[in-house]
Amino acid sequence: MRHGKKVNHLGRTDSHRKAMLANMASSLIVHKRITTTLAKAKALRTYVEPLLTKSKNDTTHSRRVVFAKLQNKEVITTLFREVAEKIANRPGGYTRIIKLGNRLGDNASMAIIELVDFNTVYGAEAKVEKKTTRRRGGSKTKKATEAAPAAEEAVVVEETPAAEVKAEEAKPEVADSNENSAEEAK
Repeated sequence: MRHGKKVNHLGRTDSHRKAMLANMASSLIVHKRITTTLAKAKALRTYVEPLLTKSKNDTTHSRRVVFAKLQNKEVITTLFREVAEKIANRPGGYTRIIKLGNRLGDNASMAIIELVDFNTVYGAEAKVEKKTTRRRGGSKTKKATEAAPAAEEAVVVEETPAAEVKAEEAKPEVADSNENSAEEAK
């Protein structure tokens, strides 16, 4: 039974698990999205979300607390400059886990864990441009530009039947002569 066991040990020792989660958190902050197993992604979520909350308050103390976990100056700089600006208004839920299929070799369930505010696919819906108000008479220029090509097409259409009429005028004479010769033959 698993009474009171809140930490998934992931089949590793304590030091190995902490180092692995620190490395995965660093990769997530730098790349904004990583692919891993579902169990590791769930463990990483509980590890990285408190660090993201700490990064919203840019003080020396919060930087030291986060550095104690991640141990990478470049990642800390990225976290407090880029990521903290994007997540400033979000009250929590900074990561999203998307389940993938099972891995080919060992059939482990795979997942993508990503930072919610850095996804361009879902973020496009939120960025709706505001429509500017237009006057009713503003569409005249559109109609004028659409009417000009239509007028040119009409001219082309008119020229074609005139040529056909001239050709048709020549054909009945030939047809009349054929009819006359057919009548003479009778």
